[in-house]
Amino acid sequence: MEKSLAKVQQEIDEYIGQFQEGYFQPMTLVVRLTEELGELAREVNHLYGEKPKKTSEEPGEIELELGDMLFVMGCLANRLGIDLTRAHDRVLAKFQERDKDRWTRKVDQADE
Repeated sequence: MEKSLAKVQQEIDEYIGQFQEGYFQPMTLVVRLTEELGELAREVNHLYGEKPKKTSEEPGEIELELGDMLFVMGCLANRLGIDLTRAHDRVLAKFQERDKDRWTRKVDQADE
C-alpha cells in the first residue's frame, strides 16, 4: 500500500501523541538521527563494505534502519512543524535546477 509523507507524519504524530512525554527536543532528535545513521552505515558496511559481520552478531536489515531514520525524521519534522512533502518538493526543485546539466542523461529508446 502506497503511503504519502503526510500520512507517515500523521501516523507518527498519533503514535507519539499517546504518551505524556511527547516529542523529544529537536537537539535530542538530531542526536537520535545521527545514531540511526550510524546503524544504517554499519549494516551497509557489513553487506557491501570491507567489514563482514562477526558470526556472534545478530543479522540486521537495511530496510529497518532506513525505517528508523524515517521515523526519527518524521518526529523532528512534526516537532518543528515542517511538512516533509513540501520539504521534498523544494529540495527536488533545487536539484533539478542546479544539476540539470551536471549528469549524462539516458537516451530514450524512441530517440535512437
